[in-house]
Amino acid sequence: MLFMRSKEIVGIDIGSSSVKLVQLSEQKGTYQLRNVGILPLPSEAIVDNSLMDTTSIVETIKDLMKSLGSKAQEAVCSISGNSVIIRKISLPAMTPEELEDQIAWEAEQYIPFDINDVNLDFEILDTDLSAAGKMTVLLVASKKEIINEYVSVFNEAGLKLVVVDVDSFAVQNIFEMNYAPSENEVIALVNIGASIMNMNVVKGGVSLFTRDVQMGGNLYTEEIQRQFSFSSKDAEKCKITGECPDKEKLKDTISRVNDTLCLEINRSLDFYNSTAEDLKIGRIYLSGGASKTAMLSESLSRRLGLPVELLNPLQKVTYSEKEFDPEYLQEIAPLVAVAAGLAMRRLGDK
Repeated sequence: MLFMRSKEIVGIDIGSSSVKLVQLSEQKGTYQLRNVGILPLPSEAIVDNSLMDTTSIVETIKDLMKSLGSKAQEAVCSISGNSVIIRKISLPAMTPEELEDQIAWEAEQYIPFDINDVNLDFEILDTDLSAAGKMTVLLVASKKEIINEYVSVFNEAGLKLVVVDVDSFAVQNIFEMNYAPSENEVIALVNIGASIMNMNVVKGGVSLFTRDVQMGGNLYTEEIQRQFSFSSKDAEKCKITGECPDKEKLKDTISRVNDTLCLEINRSLDFYNSTAEDLKIGRIYLSGGASKTAMLSESLSRRLGLPVELLNPLQKVTYSEKEFDPEYLQEIAPLVAVAAGLAMRRLGDK
């Protein structure tokens, strides 16, 4: 979104708890894994999608690049939550060139900021001939100051930021590359990070519904902290390892948080289903750091009555087993879905 095609480019997902990096090379429509890695961020480095401790973020990106031996000079990142506005709007049918000229004027009706203060991008989703020459356009906007913050962070880390994408669309891109769903299949992609959950309902390569919710894996840490009087660090360790003095109590605690997340996902997807007529969701794919939480997939499947599975963004990506441990890739795959989707991006993509 908004920003030289390069062979040496990395996808970098700056989440609230960690930085994830994926580097892919493309040959004849297939992708080969060049680099992948994750490094944690200090707590409070990012709060409510705002870059609060840019020094730590810059150092983490530099450390990750150095540890992986990546020589890339260009990067792609993404934004979500209150950093981005996504609207699906109906406009009179026109050519992309005409829309390019008019989009700022059209967007003023839908963007709650001065249009001069935002970066805009759009994609024409369809032209509905039955609606008197109307077309559906996906409008994406972000404040220039937010984009400039990311540009500055990557500059300081020694990288040129060439594309800024959206988390939900990055996951959609990597999903469609790996799974090739049928044109008529309606899929819900739910990416659950530490502090934000991205939901995207897609059909035939088109996004039908998106929503970001400010909740995620931190809920588990906070609840474990309360129930066991642990420090934040010990609660996080307990969540990840399952090592706890009372494992039954831990199971109950995780189950309660699962219910909270499932209820929110159910509420959002119910809203989509209520307006979707016959385009009902048939399957859900989970990704993100919290997606591997014990019993979450099962709880969500029971609540929604739908098949739920973990998304593997590296399923069709080739790699050398001399360079990458297959078990390690299997372990981290759902966590790097956004970064993998970003690693596919090039300037000019839609």
